[in-house]
Amino acid sequence: MSIEDSYNFRRIDERITTSGLVSAEQLANLRAEGYDAVINLLPDSYEHAVPDEARIVQDQGVDYVYIPVDFDAPTPVDFAAFVEAMDTRSGQKVHVHCAANYRVSAFYSLYALRRGLCDENAANELVRSIWDPSDYPVWSAFVATERRRGDDDEAPAPEH
Repeated sequence: MSIEDSYNFRRIDERITTSGLVSAEQLANLRAEGYDAVINLLPDSYEHAVPDEARIVQDQGVDYVYIPVDFDAPTPVDFAAFVEAMDTRSGQKVHVHCAANYRVSAFYSLYALRRGLCDENAANELVRSIWDPSDYPVWSAFVATERRRGDDDEAPAPEH
């Protein structure tokens, strides 16, 4: 079973893919599919999180980054950690996932906009092809704040 079969899968380009929930079987095939890294934004406490996801990924020699983003309270520090993780893996084949590709699409669209990889219309379409953040006021506010911050280029440093 391929990662392309995961919930709300999207191929951004030849090296970046995103999705919602993944299975242990899909994760176990990532090296064979050419992936170098996984960035997981889904808290381990979520009922459908894959147990031992880090081990499954790392046992293949695939880099694993865990940034647990609370869906009800995304933070600038979460996003800064995501930006650092993406920048650090520039040029690598990366899969980014969460529960429904809501967190990921919001974070990736902000990242792509900030890095000049897309314009505002493309960033909006990336998100709206999956969900409508206006249904979740905390996300509408978060995206608006991060877009303003991106204009100012003042992202807070991630915590280590």
